Amino acid sequence: MLFDRVMVQVTPTEGERRSRAGILIPATAQVSRRLTWAEAVAVGPNVRAVKPGDKVLFNPEDRYEVEVQGEEYVILRERDVHAVASARLDGSTGLYL
Repeated sequence: MLFDRVMVQVTPTEGERRSRAGILIPATAQVSRRLTWAEAVAVGPNVRAVKPGDKVLFNPEDRYEVEVQGEEYVILRERDVHAVASARLDGSTGLYL
């Protein structure tokens, strides 16, 4: 990865899901304006807040998709990451913005 780029792998949401209220949402329903969590796989040398293995929150509309050895990945700029969840932050919630 170059500069401030972050390569993430999105875990596919398969099939139907339920809302907190128990409403069934079909797999074909388009949810707009919803941020997505993904796992950082690689980061560029100028990335300061994200390390490989961290979970990052980003807008799925602001992304570039790429296929590497048959696997689907998303390329983001560090500034497009809204939040990072990391196990390396001791004594806190593990989330920082």
